[in-house]
Amino acid sequence: MNWTSAVSPLIKELELKKSPVIIRVNKFNEDSAKKFSEQMALAHNTGQKVIPVVIDSYGGQVYSLMSMISAIKHAEIPVATIVEGKAMSCGAVLFSFGEEGLRFMDPNATVMIHDVSSMDMGKVEELKAGAAEADRLNTIIYTMMARNCGKKDDYFMKIVDKKKHADWFIDAEEAKKHGMANQLRVPSLTVTVDVNIELE
Repeated sequence: MNWTSAVSPLIKELELKKSPVIIRVNKFNEDSAKKFSEQMALAHNTGQKVIPVVIDSYGGQVYSLMSMISAIKHAEIPVATIVEGKAMSCGAVLFSFGEEGLRFMDPNATVMIHDVSSMDMGKVEELKAGAAEADRLNTIIYTMMARNCGKKDDYFMKIVDKKKHADWFIDAEEAKKHGMANQLRVPSLTVTVDVNIELE
């Protein structure tokens, strides 16, 4: 029995153990974060050399994003992030966690960066605590993004301050200029497997 495979150049050659894992991210919530971690773990058992994470998202819950980031940080093989249509809010942050050189963006895609939102309601002290937590998360997120993109820690915070903290929409060329995108294209992720059985 001979196994042959035609695999995306991004995933590269692999010793075929299981089908390669391609992770697609659309939402950021507890369910999607759990599934993300499970798929990351599964990818380590396929023999693939790169884990593609395809992002097309309006964003979502920041704590779910943190869970996904933790999974990427613990990955033992490189992670490629690919923006197909949009990477907004949490999606933009996740995009920056692709391995340097492996952050792909469709030329017509959009990235959007903005501050963490606080949806707290209640007493004054509770609102203050919520605002303080949002500030803490903003500092963490903007700093992580800056480091991922090879910039000084306050690089994105300064830009957001200049824009008076309004939503910041970024096209592909600008994303590359800021060090977020490395390549303005979407790599082929086609995976086909042929099995030839010889009977004697």
